[in-house]
Amino acid sequence: MLIILDRDGVINEYDGNYICSAEDWHPIPGSIEAVARLCNAGHRIAIATNQSGIARGYYGLEELDAMHEKLESLVEAAGGCIDIIAYCPHHPDDRCHCRKPLTGLLEQIRSHYHLDSLDGAIMVGDSRKDLEAAIAGNCQPVLVRTGNGRDTERHLDARPIRGAEVAVYDTLSKFTDALLPAEGW
Repeated sequence: MLIILDRDGVINEYDGNYICSAEDWHPIPGSIEAVARLCNAGHRIAIATNQSGIARGYYGLEELDAMHEKLESLVEAAGGCIDIIAYCPHHPDDRCHCRKPLTGLLEQIRSHYHLDSLDGAIMVGDSRKDLEAAIAGNCQPVLVRTGNGRDTERHLDARPIRGAEVAVYDTLSKFTDALLPAEGW
């Protein structure tokens, strides 16, 4: 199964401020191991992340690459693999097609895997934008309570996404704990 993860607030700590360097990029406890466990159970892992800090001039592509190299090396050291990291470097005002909640990043991921659709894929995020992108891309939306997740959960209670059943877990690790036994792992 394909599992698409948001980055900030799902894999790494995020408090609403831009993460501008690899030194400032810190994984949420258990998240790297969760990604590795998903890989070892046969799942393919992709990342879809908005990174408007590039367009805002807070950091450049070299810094973003360093953050992603850190992420990938930590996952590999834990025995896992990330197949693709798709990111949107644009400012929200640019009205690009790749910025979540639009589906451009998901289309890049679909194309990477040569899939006709993302039906059956799971997308894990901490924001409404992630969940809306998942639904628009025909993925099963999953919310984690890390990062912006608790605020997102409160807003979903007040303003649900029509027609969507959103599973909610405390962390990526808890999501993995639930998914793998259900599959017999």
